[in-house]
Amino acid sequence: MTKTFKVTRVYTDAEGESNFQEVEYPLLDAGPIGFLSDRFQVKEMIFRTVRADYNDAHQAPERQFVVLLDLGVEIETSLGEKRQFQPGEILLMEDTTGKGHRSQNLEYKTRNSLFIILK
Repeated sequence: MTKTFKVTRVYTDAEGESNFQEVEYPLLDAGPIGFLSDRFQVKEMIFRTVRADYNDAHQAPERQFVVLLDLGVEIETSLGEKRQFQPGEILLMEDTTGKGHRSQNLEYKTRNSLFIILK
């Protein structure tokens, strides 16, 4: 049985529209410590706190993983598709061009995230 780690990717297509895609990263058996993916080259890491009333259309400023720490978020693509993501889920944001996406907290509370900027 092959183990994988699932991440939802938000990317820009050839027409400049943002889309969702499920990406699965293979995990290799590393013995007693568990299963590991290949390494990712990263540039920086940023902690972010988002206000409760945040609801903005924007592009991702850079290719980055976003780790939802304590509150869920709804992401809407430029095509109008909406998905909800819960704490602990990871997004790969790659819509750095085009029409971007809209994000909004699932609850009217402050949301904390971890941004891992990719090289």
